[in-house]
Amino acid sequence: MHRRWLIPFAVMLLLWSLVAQINHYLAPYGVSLFVGGLLVTFAALRLALRNGLIATLLTGLAIDALEPVPFGTHLLLFAGLHVAVYHLRSRFPREETILGVITALLANLALFLALSFLLLGGQPAANGAWIRLFADLGVSQLFVAAIAPWFFALQHHALAFGHVDLGEESRHPF
Repeated sequence: MHRRWLIPFAVMLLLWSLVAQINHYLAPYGVSLFVGGLLVTFAALRLALRNGLIATLLTGLAIDALEPVPFGTHLLLFAGLHVAVYHLRSRFPREETILGVITALLANLALFLALSFLLLGGQPAANGAWIRLFADLGVSQLFVAAIAPWFFALQHHALAFGHVDLGEESRHPF
């Protein structure tokens, strides 16, 4: 049953790798993309708590290993966001793509702001960085809105290819 968390984890790493490559090409322009909310959203909305949380936690660990942040930062933020979205998902039609896109945008905003405050909060020259951060946030939100339907479909098809039934996932919370 490792496929239930391994497939979403692999697809999340694929997206993170693609975004890292895009950020490499955007670096000369002083712009970067952040898609953390999109990485958490599908697993939190569509998978059982345990399987989705394992995939999300592993993704957070992988990102922490590569990013210049204190180790565990993404792990804790992703875990908290995953659990929050998971517990709210029963209140709306979570299979709807537009709702997934809105959730991904709100999750991305929350993660971006949390990371910004955590990492820049005590810096002496942080005031000048906020304009750049808000520009990055705007570009990131547009990017997330544009690719979220594709990413959700990719996750769904990867799980179907791995013979994981999402209907069964929703019936078994753990």
